[in-house]
Amino acid sequence: MPLTKEDVLAALRTVNDPELQRDLVSLDAVKRCAVCDNAVGVTIALPTKGAEARERVRAEAASAIERLARDTGETLAALDIDFSIALGSEPSRKADTPQAQAPKRDDITHIIAVGAGKGGVGKSTISTNLAVGLARAGHSVGLLDGDIYGPSCPTLLGLKSHEPKTMGNEILPFTAHGIRSMTIGKLVDPEKPLIWRGPMAHGAFKQLADQTRWGELDYLVIDLPPGTGDVPLTMAQTMQLDGAIIVCTPQKVAQDDAVRAVRMFQSLGVDVIGVVENMSYFIGDDGKEYDLFGRGGAEMMAQRMGLPFLGSLPIHTELRQNSDSGDASANFTGNPTLKAELDRLVDQLEKQVAIASQRRSAGTPTLTVTE
Repeated sequence: MPLTKEDVLAALRTVNDPELQRDLVSLDAVKRCAVCDNAVGVTIALPTKGAEARERVRAEAASAIERLARDTGETLAALDIDFSIALGSEPSRKADTPQAQAPKRDDITHIIAVGAGKGGVGKSTISTNLAVGLARAGHSVGLLDGDIYGPSCPTLLGLKSHEPKTMGNEILPFTAHGIRSMTIGKLVDPEKPLIWRGPMAHGAFKQLADQTRWGELDYLVIDLPPGTGDVPLTMAQTMQLDGAIIVCTPQKVAQDDAVRAVRMFQSLGVDVIGVVENMSYFIGDDGKEYDLFGRGGAEMMAQRMGLPFLGSLPIHTELRQNSDSGDASANFTGNPTLKAELDRLVDQLEKQVAIASQRRSAGTPTLTVTE
């Protein structure tokens, strides 16, 4: 049976861009694919620059199509592979999103960013406890304290006595509470004000992410600074994320900023895989629940925006005490109610990551129209 366009595209799915490590079809790099009487013509708009890279891709694409012909018992009448303008200079939405350009790290299975539209909503507390909870569930976990303006990791993980160590030009992560962590708070004077301009913030985050010797991880949780500034943009350009989590308190003013954070991630091509409502309510000594900030506000925001809701976490005195003392593990071994609430958040996160992974592997449906 003669070769078809669908056969050739299937063969080209086995050819990866050498820098981005994604196949040519999913990158939308195959701009023309014509097949007639076993004569094949392909035009590729290669994201990677340089003649050497083009020739490598040309050779691999030719090999894949020739292998296809052999496997189907057909003889190629002709094979022509040429290149058009690189994707980086074309108005291709799929290739121009920072997330599409970010390479996939082979040593880290899942990368999750935790962000918030404003400060003071407990984003770092949620990041730390999600990381510790994932580790207690049997995963190898890293926590990157990307809040380079106000790093909280040294306090939350009790890293006061830990000293930074290097191996070659890499920084070794700190180990505490079953996770590996890196924070700029342990690389500078603890009382030094961190005053960063945009390029400096970009460089500081990139160094923390790229020069930390993480080793193999199931999860890397990134605690971002609040707002929609340089660091989230740098992260989306340099890392391929599985998704982002938005932390929000119930009140309207926090929701307004959380919506902006959601839209930022979406504009960067990053899926928002969950919303957490922190400080949802307070339980008094008399057992009565007090809705200090308007319980359920963040959940309603998530529903309104069509986002998964991972759960709510009320105000716990033990959580505050354990955070101040740097004993994150105690949140899972002390108050059984607190433990159950944190375990529920971790379980929901794992489910949403699995759903996001299935969605990516399934890809998007295509419609082929032939004349």
